[in-house]
Amino acid sequence: MIPICPENLSQAEQDAFWMSYAMDLAQKAEEAGEVPVGAVCVKDNQWVSEGFNAVIHQNDPTAHAEVLALRAAGQVIKNYRLIDLTLYVTLEPCSMCASALVHARVKRLVYGAKDLKTGAVDSVFQLTNSSLLNHKIESVQGVLEDKCSAQLSLFFKKRRDEKKREKQQLLPK
Repeated sequence: MIPICPENLSQAEQDAFWMSYAMDLAQKAEEAGEVPVGAVCVKDNQWVSEGFNAVIHQNDPTAHAEVLALRAAGQVIKNYRLIDLTLYVTLEPCSMCASALVHARVKRLVYGAKDLKTGAVDSVFQLTNSSLLNHKIESVQGVLEDKCSAQLSLFFKKRRDEKKREKQQLLPK
């Protein structure tokens, strides 16, 4: 079902609405055994497209939530230039995704959790606002950050616990 954001919300309220939806998409990724990252493309506060991580399921290293949402948006808009689009994503984009956002000419990026290891918007690199590139993207960080971070942390904790249990089962008794 396509989400409909209520009218007359402030920008901050719209950002929270769409980020919450991106978190729902991230949950779908987790249910599929993927790292829980979700993304949604919005234009004029209207849903355009969405995606969630599918690298394992699709055997595709480029099947990040952002890339899948951008690909779908291009098909909906019938243009590879995604001007006036806002992309909401639960985790700060990596260098591949940040570069795709720049090449697509996305207007605005809103993300939840920082990625201190591979984030390419604010944390490790600043690709979306680089003076070396031909397009800059307005970005807002930290929308529902605690919830987005907790979603990812819980996923990785579960994964570590599963690995630990598997190792313990292999040990002789």
